[in-house]
Amino acid sequence: MLPGHASPQDIAHAIAQSRRQFLRTATGATLGASLFSFSPLRSLARTIVPGRKAVVVTFGGGARDEETFMPDGQRNIPHLLSELIPRSTFFAQVVNRGILGHYVATASLATGVYETFNNFAAVRPDNPTVFEYFRKGLKRPAFDAWVVAPSNGFNGIGESGNRSYGDGLGAGVILPKRLLNAALLTGDASGLEHMLRDNYETPLYAPQIGNNNFELHKMSELLKVSVSDFTAHARSLASPDELSVYIAKQLMRQLAPSLLWITLHDIDCAHAGAFSLYIDGIQRSDRLCSEIWRTIESEPEYKGKTNLFILPDFGRDADTDAGGNGFQHHRTGDPLSRTTWMMVMGPGVRENVVVDRPVESIDLVPTLGAMLGFSPNLSKGKSLVEVI
Repeated sequence: MLPGHASPQDIAHAIAQSRRQFLRTATGATLGASLFSFSPLRSLARTIVPGRKAVVVTFGGGARDEETFMPDGQRNIPHLLSELIPRSTFFAQVVNRGILGHYVATASLATGVYETFNNFAAVRPDNPTVFEYFRKGLKRPAFDAWVVAPSNGFNGIGESGNRSYGDGLGAGVILPKRLLNAALLTGDASGLEHMLRDNYETPLYAPQIGNNNFELHKMSELLKVSVSDFTAHARSLASPDELSVYIAKQLMRQLAPSLLWITLHDIDCAHAGAFSLYIDGIQRSDRLCSEIWRTIESEPEYKGKTNLFILPDFGRDADTDAGGNGFQHHRTGDPLSRTTWMMVMGPGVRENVVVDRPVESIDLVPTLGAMLGFSPNLSKGKSLVEVI
């Protein structure tokens, strides 16, 4: 138990240590203590992987350790614990020092700079995105970088307002709710209207879904998107994340982009105050992450040459913080809200390694640059030497 006057740094370190100890126990004694003592000074030699690809999965709204990595929460993340973490390098102390709003925080993850715009403003990031660095630096075509985003407010995440990058160099952004809305207009998705709800945090921000029916039809045809196929295979027709992952799988099979970013958002239903729905969101995210990795391993264009990154955008309030609302919100900016985790897996990445030194969420972009071979020269983060 930490004393009442513990600093935020002490609390963040204690969170990381508890995750480390829990994983040491939960993943089995056969791993051995040496796997948990990897030094950041012992960087892996850069692995050359022809045609290397990367898939990034973020959670819009993190899950607290009580409901995940602590003993009582272990049952909620069986796939992460038994399938994914043992195959990954796991960073146990990822600190977000920026604004704790989902769009602005995701933009910070995607630029490697803590963005400062209004979270509820329909604006593009100020700094170049990873997609622009990737396409400009490697001279990649437009179809090679995509974002699948849960909220219509994420429409600008694909490219920045930076004059040296910006228009025409970003990622294509697929908003599954726009595709669903178009299907509703033609009567092909009756009964799925509830999935169009766009923001769990506040009903005051509800951007309009602007449909260009011709473009949406072309996108549906290109990806071979079928509402009937989705409804036949989805575990839950109440989950926008199920739809997002279905779209992402179709994108991987039809276009095989080298850089794919998927944002899951079901966990953020915690804002509604229903603990059971929050738990359902955690369990679904756990399963969907496993499905994404299995898709990577089964698709010839991805198998053996794709690195998967999984991380929350930030955490949630502690039950003990008088200024917060526990699992429901992320208002206080306390260490629990800011200290999350990240796992990295795939070629060139050591398995069964836990790193508990402090790193920052903005370190993601430089790490992707080092892996894929482009220079994110305006980002503020640092490459994670443990995985490159």
